[in-house]
Amino acid sequence: MSRLARLGAFIVATLAVLATGVFIIGSKEYLFASTYQLKAQFDNVAGLADGADVQVGGVHSGMVTGIELPRKPGEKVTVIMELAKSTREIIKHDSVVSIQTEGLLGNQFLAVSFGSAGQADVMDGEIIKSAPPLLMADLFKKSSSILDDSQEAIQSAATATAHLNSVSAKIDSGQGTVGALVNDKQLYNNLAQTTATLDATMLQAQSGVTDFRENMEALKHNLFLNGYFKKRGYVDSSELAANRIAELPTITPEKTFIYGAKQLFDGRDSAKIKNKKTLQAAGDFLAQAQFGVAVVIVSTAMDGDTKKDQVLTEARAMVIREYLVENFGFDDSKLKTLGLGKQAVTETNSEWGSVQILIFPNRTEVPETDPVGGSATTTGDSRTVPTNVSVTHKP
Repeated sequence: MSRLARLGAFIVATLAVLATGVFIIGSKEYLFASTYQLKAQFDNVAGLADGADVQVGGVHSGMVTGIELPRKPGEKVTVIMELAKSTREIIKHDSVVSIQTEGLLGNQFLAVSFGSAGQADVMDGEIIKSAPPLLMADLFKKSSSILDDSQEAIQSAATATAHLNSVSAKIDSGQGTVGALVNDKQLYNNLAQTTATLDATMLQAQSGVTDFRENMEALKHNLFLNGYFKKRGYVDSSELAANRIAELPTITPEKTFIYGAKQLFDGRDSAKIKNKKTLQAAGDFLAQAQFGVAVVIVSTAMDGDTKKDQVLTEARAMVIREYLVENFGFDDSKLKTLGLGKQAVTETNSEWGSVQILIFPNRTEVPETDPVGGSATTTGDSRTVPTNVSVTHKP
């Protein structure tokens, strides 16, 4: 081959390589492909530069062609992207642009997320949503803070370990109560024996209390003592205050039933009801009427022991209430008791005392129970019925 032919071949080969390079670079820069433009706005572009790569789903699909600074404070930096036209099928109105970094210290690029099916297509030149970039400086600050906290935790753990070592050394040397217990076998045995003795004593005391209660309960139902409790009319005096009130409502009762204690009970000092039919009218009224609250009030005559009469009136009120609750259907939470003890003789007070059942109108507020004693009006050691109570019915 002649020298001129070789020169011509060299020039042709050089031009071919140059053309190939131009086409490769132009393809990467989308110089010979159909593109469209999108924009995104950021508070900070985190070092993003012109010509940066734009990836859609991790695939190179465009490049950054311009970055515009805001015209005044408070506005955002605008990034202009050129994207391959083929991406218009997957980039939708809800796609989000974010600034990513290749590795920890690599170059920044833009990542565009896929849009959702059914969302509108983006328009050429449209501004789409953006996510703030992750700044490495902020990441380093957080890492530094975590390291500082970890160092403090390690120092605290080291201090606690030192304290534990000190305590362990004192115990090993026999210092303190725990050290003495650990190192002195005799002291430990004596303490264990004392603890066992105390436990046995406590068990015996608890057993004694339980036996005493059981014995007293048995005595209540013993054949020889049963007559005493039957005569008294009730067994457990702790139940006397279960429904006792301190004072009556301040309004006039709707209905009043009054009985002489001799009509109802079988003895001067008894709370056992002998004539239950006498209470039929009061029970029927409670079962049929709409009332707010009812109160069983019991008093005795002035003769007799004051304290015993106080307990007797409370017991009589309790057994009358129990009979009415068990035999007539009504809301038993509305039936209360009030034992007045001794009362001066009146037209409503018989030889053994009197019983009154006061029934107050519907929606009358139910008084609170008085488990520790009444606060009603008192005369000497006995309580009296307030003057607003009037007699409206005598069976």
